[in-house]
Amino acid sequence: MVIEAIEADITTLAVDAIVNAANEALAGGGGVDGAIHRAAGAGLMDECRALPMIRPHVRLPTGEALVTGGHRLPARHVIHTVGPIWYGGDKGEPALLASCYRRSLDRAREHGFASVAFPAISCGVFGYPLDQATQIAVDEAYAASLEPGSLRRIVFCCFGATALRAYRAALSARV
Repeated sequence: MVIEAIEADITTLAVDAIVNAANEALAGGGGVDGAIHRAAGAGLMDECRALPMIRPHVRLPTGEALVTGGHRLPARHVIHTVGPIWYGGDKGEPALLASCYRRSLDRAREHGFASVAFPAISCGVFGYPLDQATQIAVDEAYAASLEPGSLRRIVFCCFGATALRAYRAALSARV
């Protein structure tokens, strides 16, 4: 399996699925979530709104993942996951972030995807420290590489040189 980090706009990648760092309501938002919704078009929002609320304002709990169509994106599908807000690390944030990656990769395997691209989940407005988040992401990718299935390529799609350096450092440490 290929596990790599690149600097790119995740909405331009022609992979089986891109991962959206979503909010619990799947209501679109800022950052990568807003960029994905804008690039995918209204069909993605319509598909998200059609999903049932499991409790008030929550369609998808933190740490879980689900798949929708890619609509106008080059990627055929979007895997939505809700990362944790960083409160200092003692409120279960590492386990929740690991679950985001694990559940997203589970959905990719369940759907027979060969390639999936991740943003830096929770590292924007949710405030997760980049160095800690990249280590969790890389650890989960390597664990997934040991699982049988169709998945052949995991891409960490970085928005900026700082994130790219952090992911490449975490990947290099695994070699």
